[in-house]
Order: sequence, then structure tokens, then C-alpha cells
Amino acid sequence: MSDQDQSELRLMAARLRQEHEDYDVAIKAMIQIGCEALRIQRMKKKKLIIKDRISQIEDQIIPDIIA
Repeated sequence: MSDQDQSELRLMAARLRQEHEDYDVAIKAMIQIGCEALRIQRMKKKKLIIKDRISQIEDQIIPDIIA
């Protein structure tokens, strides 16, 4: 993988981490104001999808090394 590809993946991961944090803040706010549980659950699902995508990107950046 080229340095440019790695840089692009790192940038994408950083953006996703920020989006993940934004969802976290939004979910906490929704809980505090007493938003309906279904909406909170949907937000949590989206947050989990983002976390999975971050993990996939990080696996591409740092591949597993067979011992």
C-alpha cells in the first residue's frame, strides 16, 4: 500500500471517529431530554456501523502479522 493510500485511509478514519463522537454526544443529549427509545436505538445502531467501518479501515492500515 502506498503512502498516499495510507494517508487517505487515516484521514477517512479520523473523519469517522469525529462522526462517531458526534453521534455519542447526540445520543447523550437525546437521553437527557427524554427522546423516544426507538430514535435513540436507531442512533446507536448508526454509531455502531461507524465503529465497525473504523475497525475495517484500521485493519487495512495495519494488517495482521502472522507470528
